Amino acid sequence: MKIPTPARILTMNRGSSTLKAALYEADPQEKLVVSIKLDSGGSSGERLKISDAQGETLVDSSGDAAKSGNGLESIFQWLDEQGYLANLSAVGHRLVHGGARFEKPQQINAETLVELKRLLPLDPEHLPQGLEGIRFIAEKLPEIPQIACFDTAFHHTLPEVARMYALPRADYESGVRRYGFHGLSYEYILGELRVLEGWLAKRIVVAHLGGGCSMAAIRDGKSVDTSMGFTPLEGLVMGTRSGDVDPGALIYFLEQGKMSPDELNSHLNRKSGLLGVSGSSADMRDLVEKAPNDAHAAEAIELFCYRAKKYLGAYAAVLGGLDVLVFTGGIGERAAQVREKICAGLEFLGIQLDPQRNQVNAPLISRLGSSVKIRVIETNEDLMIARHVRSFLTRSE
Repeated sequence: MKIPTPARILTMNRGSSTLKAALYEADPQEKLVVSIKLDSGGSSGERLKISDAQGETLVDSSGDAAKSGNGLESIFQWLDEQGYLANLSAVGHRLVHGGARFEKPQQINAETLVELKRLLPLDPEHLPQGLEGIRFIAEKLPEIPQIACFDTAFHHTLPEVARMYALPRADYESGVRRYGFHGLSYEYILGELRVLEGWLAKRIVVAHLGGGCSMAAIRDGKSVDTSMGFTPLEGLVMGTRSGDVDPGALIYFLEQGKMSPDELNSHLNRKSGLLGVSGSSADMRDLVEKAPNDAHAAEAIELFCYRAKKYLGAYAAVLGGLDVLVFTGGIGERAAQVREKICAGLEFLGIQLDPQRNQVNAPLISRLGSSVKIRVIETNEDLMIARHVRSFLTRSE
């Protein structure tokens, strides 16, 4: 596959109600041209914002779009008008779930689509929107290759004991197992650490804390455990997701006739987490501001940090110690109070936070001489997708 010059790669990162996209020139290295955000979750309809590589706003518009496809139409119309679709080499998609089969990026074809449709029951929150974007581009630009990059792929190195639930073996063999997510983010962070640490760090815990939250234990560059499991619902407290809940409580909700399966799904994925506990907001920034005068907001923050601290201690035990702790994601990168609460009392593990550096979100926030380096690294899933796509195109030449 010959790469056009200059090569351009479009990345697509679909959420349940948002689309983040980015256009890169990929010759000789990935260079951001424009970034795009389409938000379909607001009460006023869709909002489209497009910015250049320096962060300057090029487009900021809202509309009462009935279908997310209208937003995609607007994006591609604007890209075409600006001439950005010329020399487009490929489109890379972040797909949250790749199941047990997809361990690396794949070019999307008829066979791939069949397999992805089989995974829909495993990821009803994200995969339908991802497939919608794939179909849209296939109709608009049928000659442009599309590459699927899977969040689950990074965690294919999990040892079997970390993949399994204590369910009948037939369940495991049918695919009920721990897959792990946020893999593109973890992969990007490891690439940054390769530069910063030169792979001297053997035992790493990365805390990806944002609207969705997870943590991964990484040994010698490979995932050995992670907090999200069969779905992205397991593990840490998140913006609107509950994280760990006793399965008996879920049976109780169903048996007592309180909720249907669809209602329970909405309860756990959209009404719980920080939003559910605080009763007011899923946004950590709002909760930090409200906490001094709002006991429920303060309690939501405490629960969030307590659960993260438990997982951090568990993963230090899994790894047999810790060399580097990384905070990433919107909360991990910018919420100094949250990082402080998570690290407090873990000095026995070698975790010693420098209060001044932490307060200003410095790249290195551990105390000088502490045995564990604590870093704040901004993640970039879109760039990771672009790198995968370029690598795929290069191999296909």
